[in-house]
Amino acid sequence: MITEEQAREALKQVEDPEIGLNIVDLGLVYEIDIEGRTVNVRMTLTSPGCPVGPQLLGGAKTVLEDLEGVEKANIELVWEPYWTPERVNPEYRAILGY
Repeated sequence: MITEEQAREALKQVEDPEIGLNIVDLGLVYEIDIEGRTVNVRMTLTSPGCPVGPQLLGGAKTVLEDLEGVEKANIELVWEPYWTPERVNPEYRAILGY
């Protein structure tokens, strides 16, 4: 059975091409819930008009469903809480100028 940590590590493969940072370190992934062979993820985007939103959501689904032990990944796009730069991993905040 997959663990939350394995799912989180897999999601680090999905990078925002505009910012150059993965969706986990960007703070876009809010919650990961594992139910048997299904991984449910609640995540957001940096803005509602994010042009790479579909790419990020699709990438998250793909990397999770490629993991051994995962049958299905459900990616839920949420807007609450709204994303802010404070959600970025502190190690990368300064690099990004936040």
